[in-house]
Amino acid sequence: MNYTQSLTNHIEKLVGTLKSEEELKEVLKRKFTKKELKVFTGIECGVDKKTIATHIKTDEQRVEELYNNCCKKLNQELFKKELVD
Repeated sequence: MNYTQSLTNHIEKLVGTLKSEEELKEVLKRKFTKKELKVFTGIECGVDKKTIATHIKTDEQRVEELYNNCCKKLNQELFKKELVD
């Protein structure tokens, strides 16, 4: 998964340059819940929501909610500050 590309697509008004892929991965691990991280990486890698729902033992609606939570978190100022150098 290309974290830089995925984050750039979801973050509005990004000021600065994103950190390296490895650093971005660590920030996401720290800031997202385990389920949010699985959902975000799964969807960004092209896995369908039904497969993700089965994997994390929930339904597709919950997968959608978790993905939306991730997108909201990505646009919080404190979160964005951790993603840039």
